[in-house]
Amino acid sequence: MDLIYQRPDEIVAQLCTRLRQERLAQQMTQAEVAARAGVGVNTLSNLESGRNTSFESVVRVAMALGRSAELAALFQPRLDSLDDMLRYEASTQRHRVKRKASRA
Repeated sequence: MDLIYQRPDEIVAQLCTRLRQERLAQQMTQAEVAARAGVGVNTLSNLESGRNTSFESVVRVAMALGRSAELAALFQPRLDSLDDMLRYEASTQRHRVKRKASRA
C-alpha cells in the first residue's frame, strides 16, 4: 500500500478493510476479537467501519490479532547515516521552551 498519493480518508478506508479481512482470515468474530483486545464490540465495529475510536483501541486490536510487529515499526526513526543518528540522539534530550514575560 503506497500511502504517499492517498488522502487520509482513503488510507483509513483501506486499513479498515484490511482489519476486517485479517479478522475474517483468522476466523474470528467481532465479539471474539473485542474480548481478546479488551474493547467493546461496538468499538471494534466502529474501527472496521472507519468511525472514530481511540488510538489505544487500534493498538489493542492489532495486538489481539497478533500484529504487534507492525506497530513496533510504525514510528521508528529513519537513521540512514551517522549524522542522522547523532541528530536523533540530540533531539531525544528534553528541551524546555521559555515562557515570555507577561506584561500586565
